[in-house]
Amino acid sequence: MTPFEIGLTSFGAMIFLVYMGFWVPFALMLSSYVGVWMIKGSPVLAGKLLALAASETISSYFFGVVPLFVLMGYIVSVTGMGKDAFDVANHLFRRLRGGLGIGTVGANAIFAAITGISIASAAVFTRIAVPEMRRHGYSKRFSVGVVAGSSVLGMLIPPSLLLILYGLLTEQSVGDLFIAGVLPGILLALLFGVGIFATAYLRPHYLGENIAFDPAGGHLTRPELLAKGAPLGTLIGLVLGGIYGGFFTPIEAGAVGCLGAILIGLVRRKLSFKDFWQVLNDTGLVTASILFLIIAAQMYSRMLALSGVPSGFGSYIVTADIGYWGVILSYVLLVIAMGTILDSSSIMLILVPLMLPVITAMGVDLIWFGIVTIIAVEIGLLTPPFGISVFVIKSALDDPDITLGDIFIGAAPFALLMLVVLGLVLIFPAIATALI
Repeated sequence: MTPFEIGLTSFGAMIFLVYMGFWVPFALMLSSYVGVWMIKGSPVLAGKLLALAASETISSYFFGVVPLFVLMGYIVSVTGMGKDAFDVANHLFRRLRGGLGIGTVGANAIFAAITGISIASAAVFTRIAVPEMRRHGYSKRFSVGVVAGSSVLGMLIPPSLLLILYGLLTEQSVGDLFIAGVLPGILLALLFGVGIFATAYLRPHYLGENIAFDPAGGHLTRPELLAKGAPLGTLIGLVLGGIYGGFFTPIEAGAVGCLGAILIGLVRRKLSFKDFWQVLNDTGLVTASILFLIIAAQMYSRMLALSGVPSGFGSYIVTADIGYWGVILSYVLLVIAMGTILDSSSIMLILVPLMLPVITAMGVDLIWFGIVTIIAVEIGLLTPPFGISVFVIKSALDDPDITLGDIFIGAAPFALLMLVVLGLVLIFPAIATALI
């Protein structure tokens, strides 16, 4: 077998292992090791090459941003800022039809601007927003659908772990990627809000009899609004303002954000030593799993480079003459399809290294391509059978009457709205690049 054939076989074997239920990093590492062994003819050399790839990857200073933003997200969660964001957003939208649902989207957008983790948003607002919407007469499918749909804002509105991961994979500026995610994130949140508002008029039975949020229940006095909103605004301004203003690098901003979240939690007496110890444990577990994925993906990328698959794939695309849009649309469809079986990070770690030489040769703007990738990947969070956000919501629910099927059905309209935003970003790249 030629190296190219070995590379293709390893890729196919990796996909097969994932479908068979192997943990994605193990599938990547095993297929990479066997592939390099077959190409170089030496198991010892294969082991050394892959060990070198792992060492170079994990020792990079830039990966320090991962644990910092994960830590900040968990601190924000345990200190009750998610509940504060929900209260503030519902105060602002309480007089609109479907105001409670729109407020949930707004709260997710605020929370996303602090944490950057979709599954954290899904877990927090499942416990906060779903009971409130159910109490006000919202149908069970619509309630969980609003939370599932709006939770994906966490990976598009900066700071975002997926944008950081894409920047590391493609060697693009994380700051530029954060800026590029602002307008698409706002557009998606607005579209979600408009969709809920339209549903309140066209399908009012989805929202029960109380299609407008109870003004008394959603009203906050000025001191209450200030007490809940000021810490949120301070933390958002500290992290994003520091990055955009050039005061911090993304890594430094993560550290400053962690310190700010800890101080806010201590001042408000909502961060005990027990909570902080649990946060550190959870941060370690999540960081280890993410970095293990990154190491495995780097090994996989080295194997692909040795096999010549990316360059061969690029040559095939050129000779196939499917054109610019053929390449982009095929990639988007592949990303969405893989979202049915893989989590977001795994999809990016598998496909981005494969496509990068192709799109670079075509002169594609890698910042715009990153936003397209993130939106397409996030659609996978809501699609069966894997839909990780859906599983997070189900695990966080204290309601046996709501099934996984209910959550997938409720999330479907929001997945369609994400497709609309994806189409707009594809047609009008300036939505992503105008602020850079």
